[in-house]
Amino acid sequence: MAVIKHFGNDCEQRDCPTIDDVFFAVGNGRVDFGVVPVENSTEGAVNNTQDCLIDSEVRIVGEEILPIEHNLMFSKVAEFENFSAIASHKQSLAQCRKWLQENYPKIRLIECGSNAEAAKLAQDDASIGAIASELAASIYGLEVKRSKIQDLHHNRTRFLVLSNSETEPTGNDKTSILIYTENKPGALFRILEPFENLQISLTKIETRPSKKEAWAYVFFIDFEGHIKDAKVQNLFNRLNASTAEIKVLGSYSISLS
Repeated sequence: MAVIKHFGNDCEQRDCPTIDDVFFAVGNGRVDFGVVPVENSTEGAVNNTQDCLIDSEVRIVGEEILPIEHNLMFSKVAEFENFSAIASHKQSLAQCRKWLQENYPKIRLIECGSNAEAAKLAQDDASIGAIASELAASIYGLEVKRSKIQDLHHNRTRFLVLSNSETEPTGNDKTSILIYTENKPGALFRILEPFENLQISLTKIETRPSKKEAWAYVFFIDFEGHIKDAKVQNLFNRLNASTAEIKVLGSYSISLS
C-alpha cells in the first residue's frame, strides 16, 4: 500500500522475506528503491529497521504515512469457527492485542516476517487465519471475516523509501540523522542546544543501542530542513564540534499524510 501510494500502480514490485533483505536488495543495486516500516503510532519504533539504518549505507529519499486497518481473514474454503491459529507480523499482533484477548484468548499466534507472509499461510492452510489488510485479502484470494480489529482506530504507520541516490531540496523537507555521543554528562544537552539556537524544529528523537560497546547508545533524530539548506549546514558545523560521530540517513520531502 505504501509502495502504491508513493510510486503508483505501474511500478514493478518485488517482495523480500525480511526488512534486512530490503536493505540488502537496495544496497547491492538489485532494485532501485525499497520501502520499509519504521514506526507505528501505537507500538512505536520498528527496531529491525532502525538497526538496518545503523549498519547500511542506503539513503532515505521519501516517506509515507498510512492509516492502518487490520482484518481477520481466511481461505475461502476454511470453516470460520474451526481454525487453530492466527498469523501476522508481530507489530500487527501487538496492535490487535486487546481484540485478540477478548475474542480468542487461547488461540495460537504465529509471528511472521510480514502480513503478506501470513496471508500466504492462510491461503495454503485453511486452519490458519491471517491478520492483514484488505489489499492482502484481495491479492491472496482470502475472505475477510472480521474488519477493523485494531485496538486503536487512529493507528498510523510511517514507511521509509530507500535508495542509493540523494534528493534535491523541495522547500518542505525533513532530514534524518544518527548521532553517536560519548558517554559523558550533558551529552544530550550538547546535541539539542544547536537546534534551539538555530530554531530548527525537531520532529523525532529516540535512542537505540549503538552495538559498538555495552551501554552505548545512538540518537535517531528527524528535523525539518534539507541537508543542502544553509541553516542545516550551520547546524552540522555546530554538532560536529560537540558530538562523537554523525551519520546522515537522508533528506526527503515531508509526507502530507
